[in-house]
Amino acid sequence: MIRQKSSQFMALKLQSELEQPSELQREHQKDLSSVDGSVTRMVTGVRTESRTAASIEADEDPAANLFPPPLPQPRICVWKYLDIHSMHRLEKTANTEEMREVLAELLGLSCPEQSLRDAITLDLFSHALLFCRQHGFSLEQTSAACALLQDLHKACVATPLGNVEECYRYFTSVLFCHGVKRPPFSINLFREEQLLALADYVVNTYFRHFKLYKYVFTPQVRLDLSLTYMGLQPPKLWPEDETEKGGEEAKEQAVTPQEEPETVVLPEPEPEPEPEPSQVSILQAYIRTQMNKELRQLQQLMEERLQASEERLSSKLTTLEQPFQLPSGKGKNKTK
Repeated sequence: MIRQKSSQFMALKLQSELEQPSELQREHQKDLSSVDGSVTRMVTGVRTESRTAASIEADEDPAANLFPPPLPQPRICVWKYLDIHSMHRLEKTANTEEMREVLAELLGLSCPEQSLRDAITLDLFSHALLFCRQHGFSLEQTSAACALLQDLHKACVATPLGNVEECYRYFTSVLFCHGVKRPPFSINLFREEQLLALADYVVNTYFRHFKLYKYVFTPQVRLDLSLTYMGLQPPKLWPEDETEKGGEEAKEQAVTPQEEPETVVLPEPEPEPEPEPSQVSILQAYIRTQMNKELRQLQQLMEERLQASEERLSSKLTTLEQPFQLPSGKGKNKTK
């Protein structure tokens, strides 16, 4: 019994000794995982900082925004910009002037009388509201139509480059998001005739003046093109100071009509050395010779083609002018 207990005790001791290094390994692994986590946090922080710096540089660089940005995904836009309270305020207006004042306040247009862009934006949405009232749109339909027009305008002015086809595809996709019952992607807000009327209105008002809206709301893009030839020195320009001095000396040496001209014997001018041809003139002469060579080859090719076509036409005419003759075998059969 004593031996069995001692053996059990020794087994438990060995098991506890084996478990202790495993616990130490677990603690070591925990420390390593915490270190790895801190390192990954530092790396991600550096990456986010580098991304933010790159985005700031892209915003500062005007050439980085030359490509048109991607358009947003079409979504349901009911009560997106004009909520129910705003629509009730617009519904209570008695005349067009009052409606324009309330609409300017809701859209955040500070001074449409002084700013051309604010005035154009106010005209765009005020006429859209009048269209919705004429066709009997509800408050939800009017809010969705104004939001659709606002998203289309944002897509138009996002870039100075031409993107009328992309904007039209985006407009039709957003329009169908409010005409087909397929929740949660689209709802059946407009009827078929209302969709057609809204599409015709936007095409005849906004897309017909698409370039005018882009001209007013986007910066002008200019292309500055300069060509440099490798291995050529730029032409030397005379400084302005020397030309001005030469003009002043010429004025001083001019003789007034009151004074009698003095006879001055001038020495004969020495013959000036002929100027060496510059590299630009050499390049121009080389380009001229190459152009003449290409033109001569092109002229010769055209002449050969014309001659070949004339020969083909003449051969066809000769075949047509010859009389039609039956083969000899058929004629003998008939005589028999």
